[in-house]
Amino acid sequence: MWWGPAVEAPDPGALARFYSQLLDWPVVHEEPGTTVLAALPGPSFLVFQQATDYRSPVWPPVEGGQRPMVHLDFQVGDLDTAAADAVALGATVAEWQPQEHVRVLLDPAGHPFCLVVERD
Repeated sequence: MWWGPAVEAPDPGALARFYSQLLDWPVVHEEPGTTVLAALPGPSFLVFQQATDYRSPVWPPVEGGQRPMVHLDFQVGDLDTAAADAVALGATVAEWQPQEHVRVLLDPAGHPFCLVVERD
């Protein structure tokens, strides 16, 4: 069974609450250093874990910088509205946007994530 990815963060509880609000997924477990969200409606989870000496990834990747090792993609109905909602929660819009139907944002810990609108 697929359980879900784990995301490292300097403050896993705060980052989990950001994604909980962004996605409307509940926090289902929290202990020191680990917070878990349930990806509704199914049995998948998104885990946030404490990382000592955390280095925020650089987007776009730059030689010598911390590369994003993974990023999350979320399908949305409207890019502008979804991006504004994410920014209101603490995300920032990345300067470099590689595709017209995708909006790259950085979460409060600096991880890039993509909002994607289905193309006609």
